[in-house]
Amino acid sequence: MGAIYILWLREVKRYLRSRAQVVASLGQPLMYLVALGFGLGPVFRASGNGSYLQFVAPGVVGMAVLFTSMFAGIGLLWDRQFGFLKETLVAPVPRISIVLGKTLGGITVALIQGVLVIVISLIAGFRPASWLALLNGFVFMLLIALVFGGLGTAIGSRLQDMQGFQLVMNFLVMPIFFLSGALFPLDHLPKALAAVTDLDPLSYGIDGLRGALIGRAHYGFRIDLWVLCLVAVALLSLGSYLFSKIEI
Repeated sequence: MGAIYILWLREVKRYLRSRAQVVASLGQPLMYLVALGFGLGPVFRASGNGSYLQFVAPGVVGMAVLFTSMFAGIGLLWDRQFGFLKETLVAPVPRISIVLGKTLGGITVALIQGVLVIVISLIAGFRPASWLALLNGFVFMLLIALVFGGLGTAIGSRLQDMQGFQLVMNFLVMPIFFLSGALFPLDHLPKALAAVTDLDPLSYGIDGLRGALIGRAHYGFRIDLWVLCLVAVALLSLGSYLFSKIEI
């Protein structure tokens, strides 16, 4: 437990110490909220769907949690490059403790990031169905962080150099976000696109967040919850297994 706590604390402190990183990481969510929330608001309202800011804010929160948790897992590349990973692996502690500490640290950072984006959304004019809804939304934020923290760890355990990072961003992370329904309703999509969104785990995270915060869900609370729980267990297990196979 000591190793898990130390590695968790290291990840959280590394994030909190870099104030510039905290501010910079809020730039993209703020841009989406302002540019899309207000820019597309009249069009969305004219189509009879209400406030676009209300609709898109849960998607932007999910985006923040997705990116932060994925980057935390892929951060294994930085640890490998600067030698910290080797020092950690030769320590007399089980590898499962190492991966748990790092993953939990990344998940905590992702949740902090998500809470900050919610605060910004509230300032911008977003209003949840109730203040209790924020607690329900936090559950889905946690599940999103677990799913993509596990995926990030699995990918980071296999990548050998920084060149693969751009491939992951362009061909995995961005499609996961844009196909999740974070920016558009999932109702009445073409069949091919609907099938792809159904296979995207973030779709269920965003849908659960939107259902919890504003009471508008496509799949339903139970489906969102069960899919995220099952995928989280699978990806966390895969990430732990691949990390255990890393060669020093």
